[in-house]
Amino acid sequence: MLGFSTLGADTPAPERARFWAQLPRTAALSDGLLRPADQRLRGEFGISQDDVAWEARWSGGDGPDGWVLAFHDDVPMAAVRRAVEARVGPLAGAVVDDARHLATSAQPPAPAESWGADPALVGLTGNEAVSTYVERGCTPFDTVFGAGMEEQLAAAPAAALHGLDELEAWSIALGTELATVQLGEARKDAFDRMRLAEVMPPTRPEFGLVLARGVADPESGRLGYVLSDPPAAARLTRERHLPFTVCPS
Repeated sequence: MLGFSTLGADTPAPERARFWAQLPRTAALSDGLLRPADQRLRGEFGISQDDVAWEARWSGGDGPDGWVLAFHDDVPMAAVRRAVEARVGPLAGAVVDDARHLATSAQPPAPAESWGADPALVGLTGNEAVSTYVERGCTPFDTVFGAGMEEQLAAAPAAALHGLDELEAWSIALGTELATVQLGEARKDAFDRMRLAEVMPPTRPEFGLVLARGVADPESGRLGYVLSDPPAAARLTRERHLPFTVCPS
């Protein structure tokens, strides 16, 4: 998820240009879904990427990948609908919800079937952040560290890996200086997961150089890190190279 709430139709051009110039140096997981079509949207429909309050994307599961855009309350949704009908960029084939100021890549699921209806997942979100990533389940070892690396583990790291509790879902909120991980409440393995990067094969980029000075709270299931390299943290997240999410194969 990427928040653009600081931008709007009245944002001065120099401030808007400064925002987009700085974006690659942040922990943003997206560079703006509508930006490739921004010029046409602005010229023909009077809307732009700046009118997006936040965007979210999803992938995996049984259905296709998708996205949702939330527009500011003062954005005329009729203009968004016209852009959809004109099949402009990623808006081609989108579904518009005028009442909620949303555009989605496809018909959204029934409210009861969405992740927003799952209290366990809702409880993992809500921290103010540049970007937030949420996932169900743990991440396979080969995905995090590379194929074949688990078989090469020494006895101590292997024991640490197999001593981890199951992980049903987790989230990471990437801010400007800090990253907050939520694993769910009452995590006896919180410290073990926080320290896992120290005894496992290195990731690329190296986890400890990107997210540093980890802390853990088993009661809340939260981990905290200092963001030493925000863009690299976003890359680790996108590529699913986060050691604290791992599970043995």
